[in-house]
Amino acid sequence: MRQLDHIGIAVEDLEAAERIFGDVMGSPAYKREEVLGEAVLTSFFKAGDSKVELLVPTSPESAIARHLERRGPGLHHVAFLVDDLEAELKRLEGLGYRIVTGPKPGADGKRIAFLHPGDTAKVLVELCTDA
Repeated sequence: MRQLDHIGIAVEDLEAAERIFGDVMGSPAYKREEVLGEAVLTSFFKAGDSKVELLVPTSPESAIARHLERRGPGLHHVAFLVDDLEAELKRLEGLGYRIVTGPKPGADGKRIAFLHPGDTAKVLVELCTDA
């Protein structure tokens, strides 16, 4: 693991959440990006060397829509930047961790994969690498 890349926060109203995080962080989001394969619209804020990613669904069938329906808005995942995604996944699988999804394209020019939260203290963990 190189570093914490970002935390992902599921929101119901992206504009309202952008105002809140813009106030809290002292600067506006630096970009929005739609990830068609995930049916999600993202908004990113800088936080030192890490980021905060807001996620709002663009389809009722998306994973973020299901998350909001079951758990409401709030923390969705914690993402760690890795040098070699496949090697990290192989290492973690060898230790008994389950991969929920990935590797696949993600937001912010990354390739991503998620570990099962049942294996990671009930936290959805994303591993990402530059695409």
